[in-house]
Amino acid sequence: RPQRGGNPATKGVRWAWFGEQIVRVMGFPDRRACRVAVIGAGAAGLVAARELQREGHSVVVYEQSDGVGGTWAYTGEVEDDPLGLRSDRKRVHSSLYASLRTNLPREVMGFLEFPFVPKEGRDGRRYPRHEAVLSYLQDFAEHYDLLRLIWFGRRVERVAMYPPAARIVKRPSDDFEPCNLMETGNAASKDAADEESGCNLLWVGNFTDCRWAVRSRPADVLPPFKSVNDGMEEEIFDAVVVCNGHYSQPKIAEIPGIERWPGKQLHSHNYRVPEMFKDQVVIVIGNAASGEDIARDIAIAAKKVHWSGRAWKREVDMSHPIGASGNIWLHLEVKSAHEDGTVTFQEGTDAVADAIVHCTGYSYSFPFLETQGIVTVDDNRVGPLYQHVFPPALAPTLSFVGLPWKATLFPIFELQSRWIAQTLSGKVQLASRKHMIEATEEYYASLEANQIPKHYTHSLGPSQFEYDDWLATQSGCASLEPWRREIYITSHLSRLENPESYKDKWSDQSLYEIAMTELDRSITHL
Repeated sequence: RPQRGGNPATKGVRWAWFGEQIVRVMGFPDRRACRVAVIGAGAAGLVAARELQREGHSVVVYEQSDGVGGTWAYTGEVEDDPLGLRSDRKRVHSSLYASLRTNLPREVMGFLEFPFVPKEGRDGRRYPRHEAVLSYLQDFAEHYDLLRLIWFGRRVERVAMYPPAARIVKRPSDDFEPCNLMETGNAASKDAADEESGCNLLWVGNFTDCRWAVRSRPADVLPPFKSVNDGMEEEIFDAVVVCNGHYSQPKIAEIPGIERWPGKQLHSHNYRVPEMFKDQVVIVIGNAASGEDIARDIAIAAKKVHWSGRAWKREVDMSHPIGASGNIWLHLEVKSAHEDGTVTFQEGTDAVADAIVHCTGYSYSFPFLETQGIVTVDDNRVGPLYQHVFPPALAPTLSFVGLPWKATLFPIFELQSRWIAQTLSGKVQLASRKHMIEATEEYYASLEANQIPKHYTHSLGPSQFEYDDWLATQSGCASLEPWRREIYITSHLSRLENPESYKDKWSDQSLYEIAMTELDRSITHL
C-alpha cells in the first residue's frame, strides 16, 4: 500500500485532516492541495503522479499489476478469448508482441524533463525494443520517488461522485468546501453556474463541489466474491485523474459471412510470436503501425501473408509480393468470408486462409467510471471533454490523461498532467464552464464539417504540435524544441518510403545529433 503523506513537495507545510478532506492551514495562502487518485501506473499515470506530487498534492496511484509500465510491461500471457470480445474473459492488459520496436525515435518519444537516452547494458538503438521503454519508465518512477505512491495489485471497480449527484445541492452557508475549489476561479462561480445551466449539460447542483469515491479490490480476487466486502476498500478523494490506457479493449473488423468461416481468428492484442502461424496462410487486417509490424513479423514463419488495408497512403503494387521473405501480398479491405475457408477482398481477389489477425485498433473503456451519464464513450469519442482532458461539468475534479493518439505521446501526457496539477492547486485558472462547453462543441463541429469521423476525435497527427504549444502555454512552459516537429515529420516520411529499413537507416542524422546534444546537456541537470 502506498505511503500516506511524506510528500517532499509539501515539506514544511502543515495540514488539517477533516475525515478525508484536506485543508491547507499554513504555507502559501493562494495555493491549495488536494488528495488525488490516479488510475493506472503506465506512462500517463506515472507522469501524472509526478506532476501532482510536484505541485503539492497528496497522491495515491491504483495499479492492478505488480509493476509500473502499463502496456509497456510485456507478457507472453494472452487472454482466453483470442478476439477479446467476451466480457468475462481473463484480462491481460498489455498488447505488446515479442519483437516490437518503437516506431518513433527515442529522442522525441521521451518525457520532456527526463530524456529517453541510451544507457549502458540496454538497447541503445534509435528505435529500441520494448524492454528499453519499460526500463526507462521504471527509471522515471524511481528517480522521482513515485513507487511509494503506488498501490500495486489493486483493481479499481468503481469511481463515483461523492455524494451521488442526485444528493448534491447548493448550500449557501456551507462551512467547508473540499480544497476550496470555488474560491480561486478555477471552476465557474455558483452564480455563473446558474446562468450557464441552459447549456447542453446534464447536471444537478454544483458538481465542482463534489468529491470522488474510489472502490478497489485486490487484483487477484475475482468474482464470484466470497462476500460483498471480499477485499474491497473505498476511499474518498478530492479529484481523480484517469490514466488507464486505451490499448486493451479490442475492436474487430465486421466481415459479412465471418460467422461461417472455419479458420481461427485473433486480435493483435493477443498476438505475441509468429511461430503460431508456421507454414500457414494468414490474413492481417489493418495497415496502421501495428498491422504493418505484425504482417512483416508473421511473414517470417507463415507460408503466405495477405495484408489488407482500408486505404493505402502510398501507391502499392498488388500484383507482386513484398517483404524480406517475398511472401506478403497487399489487398484492399476484406469484402466477405465464406464457409469453404475463402476470403474475398474488395479488389476482387480471393485467398484461402487458415487464420485472420485483426489489427484494427481498440475502444476506449472505463467500466469503473460512474458520472451519471455526463461522460460517455460514443463511437470512440470520450466526451464531452475540453481539450481531451476535462469534462466541463466536472472540471477540475475529474480529468483524463492519455486519450490522444497518432502523436508523440509521452510529452503530451506530461503537459496534460502539468496543466491538471496546476489547475487543481490554483496556480493556473481553468476557463469558465461556458467557454469549455462552447470550445468543445466548436471542435466537434469542425470535425464534422471536415468530414472527419467521430472515432477520430482524439487522433492528433500534425495538429499535435499546436496542441503541445497550447498545453505548454496553460502551465507557463516553453514551447517544444523545433527539432521535435522536424524529426517526427522526417521519421514518418522515412517509414512510408522505407518501411523495412527505416528503424536502422535514416536521412536526418544532423537532426538526430542536434537532439541528442541537447538531451545529453539536460541529463546533467537531473
